[in-house]
Amino acid sequence: MEITWWGHATCTVEDSGVRLLTDPVFARRLAHLRRRRGAPPPARAAVADAVLVSHLHADHLHLPSLARLAAGTKLLVPRGAVRAVPGLRRLARLDVVEVGPGDTEKVGPVTVRVVPALHDGRRMPVGPRRSPALGFVVDGRARTYFAGDTGLFDTMAEETGPVDVALLPVGGWGPGLGHHHLDASRAAEALRRLAPASAVPVHYGTYWPIGLDAVRPHEFHSPGDEFVRKAAVSAPDVRVHLLDHGQSVRPEVRR
Repeated sequence: MEITWWGHATCTVEDSGVRLLTDPVFARRLAHLRRRRGAPPPARAAVADAVLVSHLHADHLHLPSLARLAAGTKLLVPRGAVRAVPGLRRLARLDVVEVGPGDTEKVGPVTVRVVPALHDGRRMPVGPRRSPALGFVVDGRARTYFAGDTGLFDTMAEETGPVDVALLPVGGWGPGLGHHHLDASRAAEALRRLAPASAVPVHYGTYWPIGLDAVRPHEFHSPGDEFVRKAAVSAPDVRVHLLDHGQSVRPEVRR
């Protein structure tokens, strides 16, 4: 199996001949955010058998990026998403499936299990609280946990179950993170609880607000390296792969 990080929370997970794409955002600019590091992903990044959308924030459910998917692509979105984001109805050529925690979906030989996340999953800034934030466990040759955007919660390891690879957010897109996010320290603690064989830090070092380049720049540049250092203390048996944008890795699995 292979993981490619395209930036922010966008990854391709290839397992058992199946390509899954997480939270695709291919834009150079997104509202008040601009891509400060890494070129936008190439066209091949939009090739997927299924797409996993963790929640309705525009930097995770990005309609122009979803419009680049091929007809018939399965799109898993949080329950209530079509009502909350009417633009999804214009993507009728996609196979849109609303899911919630506990649901499972087959994608070829791979099973995708939906798990909870601790995050405000509504469409911002005024969307109704009808859609949960989600994580996903991809069960194929490996078990790969994509956490989406989440804080640390007591039952995270129990809900997720045993995993081989963890794709964990370690930062954000602006100065300051609330407790419904993982920063490097909380992500390292999540890693200790989950105890996978390997991990890839995501959701950092890609987008930053226009005009705020000089405001707490360490929160843009350093979360990945900081996560590596803290993980070495909290979860020394886990191999952490710090990827550049567009870089791929074949992580260690236990099976």
